Amino acid sequence: MSQAANLWLYFIVVFGVIALPGLDMAFVMGSSLLGGRRSGMAAVAGIIAGGFCHLCMGVLGVAVVLQCWPPLYRVMLLAGSAYIAWMGYSLLRSDSIFHPAPGTEALADAAIFRRALTTSLLNPKAYIFMLAIFPQFLRPGQGPLWVQSGVLGAITALTQLGVYGALAYAASGASGWFLRHPAAATVAARIMGVLLIATAILSASQAGK
Repeated sequence: MSQAANLWLYFIVVFGVIALPGLDMAFVMGSSLLGGRRSGMAAVAGIIAGGFCHLCMGVLGVAVVLQCWPPLYRVMLLAGSAYIAWMGYSLLRSDSIFHPAPGTEALADAAIFRRALTTSLLNPKAYIFMLAIFPQFLRPGQGPLWVQSGVLGAITALTQLGVYGALAYAASGASGWFLRHPAAATVAARIMGVLLIATAILSASQAGK
């Protein structure tokens, strides 16, 4: 297989994984709906940053450690579930998480970025992807492996930007309506909170398998 065909195949695989509904997609959509396009793109940036960290740690062998020591996988799964549940609980308590007071927009964007990044880093399945799928697209003899890893990582980041960025753009169209209807924004925040807590419970249940 030529290098070009190899890269196209990787893009198709990554696009399929990213396009599947999941926590990242839900977080971007919720951020965009309740905070507008800027909040949605802050979430996208955090997820992309988390993907870069996955790449670096995968190259350093963290994914191999997770496979060789299953208890660490379960610890990360439970930690990620707890963090997701905490975000859900925060949404149940407040409707202003994605509605910063005037003059605090940058702080709110930074908070959304950190939450997206932390959620991504606490997702052990991403490390398993780095272990099970990523190495299959590295081709010894077709250039330095670190260069190939960088190219694959760039494809992943650009795919995330395209998919999640389009989602953030589309969902942000409803943010103005939420601003005009604060009661609806509160209901949406509560629904998001329940969904995140349900996701956390589902993820935590997998730790015992």
